[in-house]
Amino acid sequence: MSAAAPIYSAPPASQSLLLLTAHEVESEDGTRVAYYTTRGPSPDAPVIVLANGLGGPRHAWKALIEYLGDRYRFVTWDYRGLYGSGRPPHDRPDAYSIERHVEDLRAILGDLGVANASLVGWSMGVQVCLETYRKAPELARNLVLLNGTFGRPIDTAVPGPLARRAVEPALLLAQRYASPVQRLMRAAAAQPEFVGWMKRFGMIGETLEESEFAEVVSMFRSLDVEVYVKNLRALGEHDASRILETIEAPVLVITGDRDRMTPYGLSQQMVRRLPRAEILVVRGGTHYTAVEFPELVGLRIERFFHDHGF
Repeated sequence: MSAAAPIYSAPPASQSLLLLTAHEVESEDGTRVAYYTTRGPSPDAPVIVLANGLGGPRHAWKALIEYLGDRYRFVTWDYRGLYGSGRPPHDRPDAYSIERHVEDLRAILGDLGVANASLVGWSMGVQVCLETYRKAPELARNLVLLNGTFGRPIDTAVPGPLARRAVEPALLLAQRYASPVQRLMRAAAAQPEFVGWMKRFGMIGETLEESEFAEVVSMFRSLDVEVYVKNLRALGEHDASRILETIEAPVLVITGDRDRMTPYGLSQQMVRRLPRAEILVVRGGTHYTAVEFPELVGLRIERFFHDHGF
């Protein structure tokens, strides 16, 4: 395990626990995985694992880390092939499957000597957390699932059977022409109006501070489009619906009523199938509810942890 420079610039001494430090670990199949930790108030402080959305950088968790960083240690990581993590050494069909991401997480927790944690997943991270519970339920003290689904994500994100049939050819085309697509993405994300465009298309809410989101957008420009598409295709094949009734740990589901990627009705269905679940529906929240309403989301998670002794 090797440490690198902190991700965020140094805050005042009273907030020094909020620094994220970079590490590396080798996963089961030899993939080099970059992960990040906070120091926490003590070495034995409870651990919160943050599982990103696909393409979502660690910076998106900044508000939650700042809010709870004086009581918990945080661990998050870059999915294989994205940002600081390397591509798998063997480009097999299952190299980017959700099961491989779970192996990466287990390698990280083994490297840190962490036996259990709160599993907090956002979007694709919901599938990662659910699959982690299926493979290793002892790792999960509880689960917090934000803006995600339990079934095949592309089936729920794309309305209509005709549109869904067009997704796979479109993804294959994007993978084939990854270089020009990546250049277009970088050019678009570099425009000052990019966040405004996202607001107009309903991808993010009007309440979001554009300056707060700028750091997240800047990370999008470094995405490896080919790997992103491979991850997205693998994500589209994962179905966690069979797991829900088996989850004995307490679960908090958070969603926004304007989330076009994972409509909040899916979250309501998920809560009805989970044995010990509760839900927060944020009015006006989109797929980026945690960034748009950080105080509300942080307070609700804090209450959930308190009520369940974490």
